[in-house]
Parts: sequence; structure tokens; C-alpha cells
Amino acid sequence: MAQVIEKPASYEDLLGVPGNLVAEIIHGHLYTSPRPAPRHARAASSLGAKINPPFDLGDNGPGGWWILDEPELHLDEDVFVPDLAGWRRERMPQLPDTAWFELPPDWICEVLSPSTERIDRAEKMPRYAHHGVKWLWLVDPDIKTLEAFELHDGQWLLLETLADDAMVRLPPFDAAEFPLSALWA
Repeated sequence: MAQVIEKPASYEDLLGVPGNLVAEIIHGHLYTSPRPAPRHARAASSLGAKINPPFDLGDNGPGGWWILDEPELHLDEDVFVPDLAGWRRERMPQLPDTAWFELPPDWICEVLSPSTERIDRAEKMPRYAHHGVKWLWLVDPDIKTLEAFELHDGQWLLLETLADDAMVRLPPFDAAEFPLSALWA
């Protein structure tokens, strides 16, 4: 179960969290949650395996992206660790030399779990919008869905909800297609 510590959090607080937990600072609060369970990790890894070749590497696709697993994002006072994130190379031509990123991603994917869904939806989604992330995907391996959102005038617009074995061809990765069932264990 995710835990919130009720005090203004610092990066030093985050560094003090045991390594078996994921720690984030969202709107000044330190949130911790357990490392991803196998079904969660499988969905995130499989999604990365599907979009990385055509979009990051340019194999049978347009390329032009950096796609990374669990990058640490330092966006103003917030520190996020999304499951996946992507930057268009036209906005970020080179990866930074730091262990974190200060440029908001163009796309983020959060894989939902019972311990993180409330945080992902109620805490992180509004902050991602605040920081100008253009696209957000929420993947739920328990009910086998993918929700795709696009930011419009500071608000999330639900583009589509896919389920089970539907074919995925969604912005910003609509130049290639893959079966959603590839994400499920």
C-alpha cells in the first residue's frame, strides 16, 4: 500500500527511503510505494518493448523519440518516477548528464496497481498536466485496459479506452500498431 508522509518533503527525505520502495515528491509530499509486482512490471516492460523499436530506435517506424523506463523527473518541486516516459528528440536532442530529467516528457505511461492507482490518478495526473506533459497513458494489468489522454487547454481529454486484445494505435505512437494483449502475463 502506498504511504504519504505528511510534512514538506525534501530530496534528502527521498534519498532516505529504503531501496525496496519507489519514492516520489508530489506537491511537497513524499509518497512511497512498493516496487512493482510481476504483472505490473510485465505490462510496463512489454509496452516499452513494443514502442521502443519503432519510435526510439527507428526500426520499422519513424524514430525521433527517447523512450525510458522509470526515469526520475525533477519538475519544479515535484520528483516523479513514472513507469515509462518519452521525449521527442526535437525537444531534447541529447540525454542529460544528470541522473534525472528537468525537461517534462512529451508522453508518460503509468501502470496502475491497487497501491498506486489513487496517487496516479488524483495526485500525479493533475501535476503532469500542470507541467505540460502532452500525452498520458494509464495501463491497468488487472482489468487489462489502456486509457489514452491528451492535454487540451490544461485539461486531460480521454482519447480512447482499449481493453483485452484490442489493437493499439494511439497518439503519440499512432504510426505503428500492436496488440494490447502483448502487455498481459
